[in-house]
Amino acid sequence: MRELAGLYLQQFRTTTAMMFQYRVMLLIWMLGQVLEPLIYLIVWSVVSTTAGGSIGDYTTTDFAGYFIVLMLVNQFSYTWIMYDFEYRVRDGTLSFALLRPVHPIHSDIADNISAKLITLPAMFIIAVGLAFFFHAAISPQPWAILLFIPAMLLAFLVRFMLEWTLALAAFWTTRVSALNQAYFVLMLFLSGQIAPLTLLPNPVQLVANVLPFRWVIGFPVELLLGRLSPVEAFIGLGAQAAWLVLGVLLVQLVWRRGVKEYSAVGA
Repeated sequence: MRELAGLYLQQFRTTTAMMFQYRVMLLIWMLGQVLEPLIYLIVWSVVSTTAGGSIGDYTTTDFAGYFIVLMLVNQFSYTWIMYDFEYRVRDGTLSFALLRPVHPIHSDIADNISAKLITLPAMFIIAVGLAFFFHAAISPQPWAILLFIPAMLLAFLVRFMLEWTLALAAFWTTRVSALNQAYFVLMLFLSGQIAPLTLLPNPVQLVANVLPFRWVIGFPVELLLGRLSPVEAFIGLGAQAAWLVLGVLLVQLVWRRGVKEYSAVGA
């Protein structure tokens, strides 16, 4: 544990130095994280206003609150390992990670958490500004705020494990861009990113409840906005825990098999 703590601390220092060195890249990346939910917010606000002030059980200010909270949830749960891992396989840099005494996943987790610690304060300030500008309706219950903390942590871990598993496909295919794009489309529609899931057809909602996408984004958003009962909240936490267990098992299984197939393409 002491060695892992040292690894995480060192990775935080490295990530901090790198992100401040590439400040323009960091700014562009954060801009992308803000613009996508902001576009959805504006579109749904206009549609809601045109429809008389509400669509389903969402008013114009409810849409503002939903997409602003979604921006923060997506920022906290987002990972980039799917897009980065294939380059490690192709250019052979993964070989150096395999020589280390700890599993490479720890370095990725530390790197991801470090990036979030650096960017979340700025994202929070942006979210507060947008909330005032769009008169967002955000009024969570105290119990929902307490449960939001473990829900957000589980959302990050579930998403990280699943996307790390998906990234391991690079051991067999080398290029996984098509697979990543298919995953991204499913995430977009079934997580609640493009629209609140309660506004989608019932079959889509059913699929979203079975697959993990809702539990990593839509569920924490609905929880913080006070749209879930305590029973629904604990059911959601249970679903997240189940998907986390499955994600850990998948990582272990696919990693063991994938490493046997690995050859340093660029070495």
